[in-house]
Order: sequence, then C-alpha cells, then structure tokens
Amino acid sequence: MADYLLLMHDDAPGEVMSAWPPYLDRLAANGRLRGGSAIGEGMCVRRDGAERAVTARLSGFVRIVAESLEDAATCLEGNPVYEAGGTVEIRHLPETD
Repeated sequence: MADYLLLMHDDAPGEVMSAWPPYLDRLAANGRLRGGSAIGEGMCVRRDGAERAVTARLSGFVRIVAESLEDAATCLEGNPVYEAGGTVEIRHLPETD
C-alpha cells in the first residue's frame, strides 16, 4: 500500500458539507484514511523574493492509502466535491530516503 493525496478543488458549487463526516468515517472504517483538512489562506515564497500567487483552486485534501492510482480513484465514491461534479486530483506520495 502506498500513500495518496486527494486534492479537492473549489469548483463544486453543490458540495454538501454535511456529507464529509460520513465519507471520512467510511474511509477510516476501511483502513484507508490517513488524515486531511481544509486548506486556508497562505502564501507562496521564493528565496529570491519573487512574488508568486498561491494555487487558489485548492480547497482541501484527504490523505489515503491505496494499492495504485486506480485503487485510490475508488475512494472517490461519496466524496462531496466529486459527487457534486467538482474536481479532485489524485497524487501519489512516493517514499523517499
């Protein structure tokens, strides 16, 4: 099993906030959930001082375990952003030494 991030975009106007607890509870009951949170304000910094805009479309993340990207995609069922027609990026978190 490997770690994956489900990155929620803020493009789901019909997202039902009350659907989050049952969704997260189901991931936890299946041994998939490793954490998550909404994403608030922030800043993007560079050593050279150049200003960069933060990635505004990201609104939250859920960290899960899965066998593959395809297996991670099966964890989208019930995800409030996905179910409302919004975008969810799935990213592998490779192990590093």
